[in-house]
Amino acid sequence: MKIQGRMFIWLSVFILAMAVVYGVWSKEPAGTTALFLAFGLCVMVGYYLAFTARRVDAGAQDNKNADVADDAGELGFFAPHSWQPLSLAIGGAFAFLAIAVGWWLMFFSAPLIMIGLFGWVFEFYRGENQNQ
Repeated sequence: MKIQGRMFIWLSVFILAMAVVYGVWSKEPAGTTALFLAFGLCVMVGYYLAFTARRVDAGAQDNKNADVADDAGELGFFAPHSWQPLSLAIGGAFAFLAIAVGWWLMFFSAPLIMIGLFGWVFEFYRGENQNQ
C-alpha cells in the first residue's frame, strides 16, 4: 500500500502542475477547475493509502524480493450475488432521465432507489445470508 500511496501523491503533484499550466495558458475555467478537482481527489486517495499503510502490516507488494505466490490467499469478504445494485441502477437512470424528460418521472425513480438502497444495506440481515 505504501507504493500506491506514493504513486497517487506524485500523480497529484503532476496534476497540480498541469492544472496551473493549463489555467495560465488557456484561461478556460471549466478545464482548470476539473484539473484542480482531480488534484484534490488524488491527494485524498494518496493520503488514505499512505495513512492506512502505516497502520497495517506490510504486504507482498511492499517487499522488493517477494514472489507472486507470497500474495496468495484470502483477500477478504465479498458479498455474494445481489439484485439490489440493479434496482439502484434503474432507479438512478430514471432519476437522471427525469432531469431531461420531466420531474414527474422522479415519482417512479424514488421508490426504486429507496428499494435498492435499503435492500443493499440490509441484505445480510435477512434471507440465506442472515448472520445467526
